[in-house]
Amino acid sequence: MTTIEVDLGLGPEFAVPPELSARAPAEARGGARDGVRMLVGRRDAGPGEADPATGARVEHRRFSDLPEVLRPGDLLVVNNSATLPAALPGRLPDGTPVALHLSSAQPDGLGTHLVELRRVEPGRAAAYYPPEETPARPGLRISLPAGGAAELTASFTARLWRAELALPAPLLPYLAQHGRAIRYGYVDQDWPIEAYQTAFATVPGSSEMPSAARPFTADTVARLAGRGVLLAPVTLHTGVASPEAHEAPYAERFHVPAATARLVGHVRSGGGRVIAVGTTVVRALESAAAPDGTVQEADGWTELVITPERGVRAVDGLLTGWHEPRASHLLMLAAVAGRPLLADCYREAVRHRYLWHEFGDVNLLLPN
Repeated sequence: MTTIEVDLGLGPEFAVPPELSARAPAEARGGARDGVRMLVGRRDAGPGEADPATGARVEHRRFSDLPEVLRPGDLLVVNNSATLPAALPGRLPDGTPVALHLSSAQPDGLGTHLVELRRVEPGRAAAYYPPEETPARPGLRISLPAGGAAELTASFTARLWRAELALPAPLLPYLAQHGRAIRYGYVDQDWPIEAYQTAFATVPGSSEMPSAARPFTADTVARLAGRGVLLAPVTLHTGVASPEAHEAPYAERFHVPAATARLVGHVRSGGGRVIAVGTTVVRALESAAAPDGTVQEADGWTELVITPERGVRAVDGLLTGWHEPRASHLLMLAAVAGRPLLADCYREAVRHRYLWHEFGDVNLLLPN
């Protein structure tokens, strides 16, 4: 696996100021889940609405405006994967404490799970181990709570390792008892796992929250239904990302139900728009799409990497969070929206001080 260089044409000086990291959930900041800000970008704006240089239109909204922004007959496809408390405390053979982040709840064909070791720093989020400092090596055994253990078998990337788990209980109950939500340094404290669940979370399996759907509430869903906007689920269990290493996406478990596949085809044949809620949904739908854009029921592991050169076949729009300016996910966003619109959105987001990361604001990318 390699790192990916992403260039949106923003220039080397473009950066997201640290103070634009959302350090706590919206509710803890005195707001509501559906009260976060939403920057709407339209790739093909109407006459008089477009930026003369790019043809794009950018609009500042609240997420609670979503039912009014979408059209009757649009289809929102959501990820119903629930977030696991996938961070476990561990100890190296010499007693050094480490954090073990579980990246795959389901074992691969070799019976191993992907894990990341991170450095324990008291009172702070577990920190990234640079490759030259990590204690990870083949055969390393990490002691886990209640007599559990993880033994590293082989490196997968400089950051991720394959590991065999030996636990005193089935994995999901074990994580529920001993794990906590994965947290990175920009979040101010540990938050309960409920803060990392979306309104659609029914199938446990994600190591990190499919966060694009976090702003949805029961009221938002009801108003969308009243507007005539359709919703349908897919499942894609996310692995652990890394704010420090811009790696290419790796294999993730997914499922596209037959009913969702049929609904995608029905909406598109009738001229409606299929809008993915999150990059996970784009990856799942595109993994189930034929070259002509027909989506079929699918189940398995996907290694699909979506780039502007590959393009998208089944997705017309995307609701997503804000990503680091050189994160590999931006290639997928550029495939959906085009680089010019995406660059406009990111410049506007920094200019208007939108908040980044899983507890932050969102970006709705539409074709028109």
